[in-house]
Amino acid sequence: MNRIILQLVAVGFCFAIGQALQCYKCTFGIGNMCITSETECKAGEHCFSGTGTAGGVMDIKKKGCLAVADCNKTMDTNVPNSNSTVYSMTKTCCNTDLCNAAPGLPGASGLSLALATITALLMAQILV
Repeated sequence: MNRIILQLVAVGFCFAIGQALQCYKCTFGIGNMCITSETECKAGEHCFSGTGTAGGVMDIKKKGCLAVADCNKTMDTNVPNSNSTVYSMTKTCCNTDLCNAAPGLPGASGLSLALATITALLMAQILV
């Protein structure tokens, strides 16, 4: 009986180790618009969120998986066959599932959201 339990634990442990890191992926975003999907990273990769500026005026974003060696660096993307920089981007990494999510609502704390929810519920009760 103990042997069977030990074998089940060993098999479960193998499945737990074999799971890949899940990250959000956004190929290219402008300003606050970045359409995301979920993706699985390969071995040796972490999730990343990249922010940068194109032409010194437009904010751009990327998300996805990145080799650990390339994490937390700023890199320039150049026009092919030229030294002209299209944009510079800083890629910040993290290593837990879906850790590269979008930031919360600007200027909205948990307390203000809770207060808004309670006010809306009270108003709904008054109007009904």
